[in-house]
Amino acid sequence: MLRSVLFQPPKDAKGKGKDSGKSKKDKDPANKSGGKAKKKKWSKGKVRDKLNNLVLFDKATYEKLNKEVPNYKLITPAVVSERLKIRGSLARAALQELLSKGMIKLVSKHRSQVIYTRNTKGPEEEGAPDIGQ
Repeated sequence: MLRSVLFQPPKDAKGKGKDSGKSKKDKDPANKSGGKAKKKKWSKGKVRDKLNNLVLFDKATYEKLNKEVPNYKLITPAVVSERLKIRGSLARAALQELLSKGMIKLVSKHRSQVIYTRNTKGPEEEGAPDIGQ
């Protein structure tokens, strides 16, 4: 008699425990397997195209530098490098040359940023198109 008091009867397998488990799985599709959560997949990141900029001027690029760059409103080594597809060091040297010729005008000089603009006046600039273009 002592034995029957200590042991409880087994729980009903059809009871609400199994139904609530099904409804929980139906609500959350991530827990279908009931095991571990899926491992995070890391993104590969964005791939940039490698720039193939010129190290030295060819004839066409040098003519383009002398013809177009003095007409830009804002002239920086970064702008010239991007538009003419040349290295930044080459762009800095080219802008120094244009400045010495008087084709462009210095606006601001700092050790990390140099800003130039077009030269609106000056007899050195021959055959330059009007600003309205």
